[in-house]
Amino acid sequence: MILYEYPFNERLRTYLRLEQLFRRLGELIARAHPLDHHYALVTMFEVMDVAARADLKADVLKDLEKHKHQFDAYRGNPSISEAALDGVIAQLDQCFAALNAQTGKAGQSLTENDWLMGIRSRVGIPGGTCGFDLPAYYAWQHHAPEQRQNDLHHWAATLAPLAESVYLLLRLMRDSGVPQKVAADRGQFQQNLPPGRIFQLLRLRIDPELELVPEISGNRLIVSVRLMRQEEGGKLVPSNEDAAFELTLCA
Repeated sequence: MILYEYPFNERLRTYLRLEQLFRRLGELIARAHPLDHHYALVTMFEVMDVAARADLKADVLKDLEKHKHQFDAYRGNPSISEAALDGVIAQLDQCFAALNAQTGKAGQSLTENDWLMGIRSRVGIPGGTCGFDLPAYYAWQHHAPEQRQNDLHHWAATLAPLAESVYLLLRLMRDSGVPQKVAADRGQFQQNLPPGRIFQLLRLRIDPELELVPEISGNRLIVSVRLMRQEEGGKLVPSNEDAAFELTLCA
């Protein structure tokens, strides 16, 4: 099944973008080729660009605190495991403390590294990181893979508190949804959202054998899915077929 996710607000869009970048960074650092480590650095710079938004850290801390209050309200509920509840609250406290202890924005300490910032200033230029432009960086790419990985882990550690916080918030968000099987009539599906509930994320799973691509739109009142078929050359055209998929709304 292919999983598509659609965020209903800008804050969640930012979290999903960061999650994708952090996952990419982890995969690239674990590899040994210099080209993978080049793109690991590029990804690190992308994270710094996304995290440069002035209120991002405050938003994450606010969401961690809000979730903690919500889980605290479950104490004493006989249908809730106290041990599981304590575990989740401890994770929230740990993420809050680690992120709050950081000075400034995520990755700010990396901006004090002139060597890294020299690379960052060149990566946006096509071919800007050639050996004749950045000989010291070219030499670093010839270091042993273990040495490059140690450097990357050291630099990425400054982004770890934000990464762990985003991972936790998105996991709690996704766990709040209940999957339901739905069907699109002639390629179209609409569902009114219940009043009084604010949904933040839509998750859609569809069988890849159907060869359909969902176009998702939504607001606080309604969600809509239009199934598209990809023609030769990549052009998407509306499908007129009935098709089933799994839908999850996360509040």
